[in-house]
Amino acid sequence: MLANAAVLDLYAGTGALALESLSRGSTIAVMVEQNKQAAAICENNSWAVARAIDKAGGEGEWHVIKDSVKGFLAGKGKVQAEEQGRNFNLVFIDPPYEVSNDELTENLTGLLEIITEDATVIVERSSRTPEPTWPDGYAMDDRKDYGDTSVFWLSRS
Repeated sequence: MLANAAVLDLYAGTGALALESLSRGSTIAVMVEQNKQAAAICENNSWAVARAIDKAGGEGEWHVIKDSVKGFLAGKGKVQAEEQGRNFNLVFIDPPYEVSNDELTENLTGLLEIITEDATVIVERSSRTPEPTWPDGYAMDDRKDYGDTSVFWLSRS
């Protein structure tokens, strides 16, 4: 799944998920983070991972986008997908718990324009919040609960 994947990490935080995917063979990782301090950590972590991948003879491209998820999906995400001639086939969405399910649904709807037909979207939420309403275009393939966290695997329907 990760070999040659184009990975998008929304609400990237430290960028750990996207960067791990690079270390396992994805070709591009895009991290979207609005918080300036977290985005700076993403960039620092990215340079460290890039050096390690380069030393190991691997390849990988990464970008840290300092923007809101909504802003990225409305503008930069579409432009980047068009410029690169490719869409994302693996997406991580791990928003802060205060992000509402309505906002998550809006994000998922906007995401449809920049993911491949065979994309996997992994959503993490608090197990204390109701399960999100999945917008048209998605099917929930699996759900796993780990303590206070629920992880959902989605595909395009």
